[in-house]
Order: sequence, then C-alpha cells, then structure tokens
Amino acid sequence: MNIIYCNQSSNPEVPLRAFQNALPHAKIRQWQAGDNAPADYALVWKPPVEMLAGRDDLKAIFNLGAGVDAIIKMVDQLPKQVPIIRLEDAGMGEQMADYVCHAVLHYFRRFDLFARQAQHAHWQSIAPLSKKEFTVGVLGMGTLGQSIAASLLQLKFPVIGWSNSAKQIDEIQCYSGADELPKFLAESKVIVCILPLTEQTSGILNRHTLAQLPRGAYVINVARGAHIVEQDLLELVRNGHIAGATLDVVQTEPLPGNHPFWQEPKITITPHVAALTLWDESAVQIAEKIALLEQGLPVTGVIDCVKGY
Repeated sequence: MNIIYCNQSSNPEVPLRAFQNALPHAKIRQWQAGDNAPADYALVWKPPVEMLAGRDDLKAIFNLGAGVDAIIKMVDQLPKQVPIIRLEDAGMGEQMADYVCHAVLHYFRRFDLFARQAQHAHWQSIAPLSKKEFTVGVLGMGTLGQSIAASLLQLKFPVIGWSNSAKQIDEIQCYSGADELPKFLAESKVIVCILPLTEQTSGILNRHTLAQLPRGAYVINVARGAHIVEQDLLELVRNGHIAGATLDVVQTEPLPGNHPFWQEPKITITPHVAALTLWDESAVQIAEKIALLEQGLPVTGVIDCVKGY
C-alpha cells in the first residue's frame, strides 16, 4: 500500500512517525512537487491542487482536520469518484470542550470584570449570576458541537443547539434552519460557533444576527474567522450589546498587530489553539478507516461536497 502525505503547516517528522506506527505495512512518503508515482491514499492538510488533480488512482483522500473548507475550495479540480474523508474528533472534541467550558465559566463567574477591575487596583465583589439564566447556544451540532454541549450540560448550564438540518438530542432543545435562528439567538446568553464554513454560514454572525442576542450576551468562536463580520462584532461590543467575545479564529491569521481587536479589552484572542490535531489518535482513526475501505466496507466522515461538510 502506497500513501502520500502533505501538510505544509506542520513539521512532518511527528505525524509521519504516527502514521507509520499505525500503518506498519504501508509505504508512506512525503509528497514533493512533480511526484506522480502511484498511491492508494492521500493524507493532506491544505494541499496544493497539483498534488491531487487527476489522481484517479487514489481510493480516498483523508483531510487531516475537522475543518474542510480549504479542500472544498478545490473540489472541482479533484477526481470526482475519490471520496474525501475528514477527521472525526480524534481527541479534538475534548480539547474543544475544555476551551469552550473555560470561556463560558470565565464569563459566568465574572472573571472578565474582575480582570478589568484589577488593572485599576479596584477591589469589589460582584453579584453572582444564575445558571438558569445563562443559557449557552451551540451553533453547529455535529460531532464537535455535541461534545461541547455534553460538557456544558455536565456543568449544569442550560444548553440549546442550532444546525442547518433538524436534530434530536437528549436534554437539548434543538433548532434548525433560517426560520428558527432568531428564536435560538434570542434565548442564548452565550453563543458558541462551531459551524462548518460554507457559502451559507460565511458571515452568519453579523450586525443583524448578533443584534438578536439579548443585550449583554457573549460570543465564543472556535470554528472559522469568516463566520463573523468583524466590524459588526466590534461595533456591538463597543456599544455594550455584546458584553464580551472570545475568538480562537479570525479572518486573517495571524491577526495583524494593528487590528482593533487587540485594543478592545472585552475581546479575548487566542492563536487558533482550541483543538490541535493529536497525531497518534488521528493516525489510529485513519488506519481503522483504511482497513474498512480495503474490505469494501463503508466509513463515516465522508464529506458531502454539495453541502460543504
């Protein structure tokens, strides 16, 4: 079995070792420009088009992450019959849930206000909030969204969810479609964006939708920067409608030093670290799926290129 690997944003030593351990009988090589030698599978993250275009010999392309927006952009140039398979969790769900729970608790326990007080040597208690009135709305109820929601439920926060298509999940009021988005937003004290990035979801958090949140709501984005219209968010933070935002992703990464988000004390920025790919877990998951494909059996995580996720 021949496998080609390309991830231009990561040192290849650690992931290649993980994949070789999980697939000991495979020949795994790092793809180089001009490499047209036969391959059965491709392991990629943001690959150049020329790596995959015309590769009818591939049995599947594995996207080395949960987000598939980068590879979807080139899908018209890829072989139509070759499935593209995304990572499902592979240790990212727990990381993402930890990140979101920390951010929710940060706002719920008023640590954002205490931090601003401390900058002025101001010592003053603040009345606690009620969890019953601190509903967390999760935008995107896929694998990662459900993991986040489950962790929030363990902390006894009320949780509601919204997705493009209808879902039924125990203990969670689920909304779906454009018609139910306003009701979802109106009930959310905090919104957590974990949506896939598609033409329909790009800019979904804008002046119009963010204004439908109750005054004093909070925004947490762990999906893609393009989900938020940044100037709209900034204006609503400055006028007090949005009490605070925690953004792990932004439109331009790294965030430029002169971007106004850096100077806004109510906006917290982290450098796209909410969930990093865990190579050992990812390699095992991919090896298991390759074993199923070799037996002619179906696998989960196949991208619907029409839906974009």
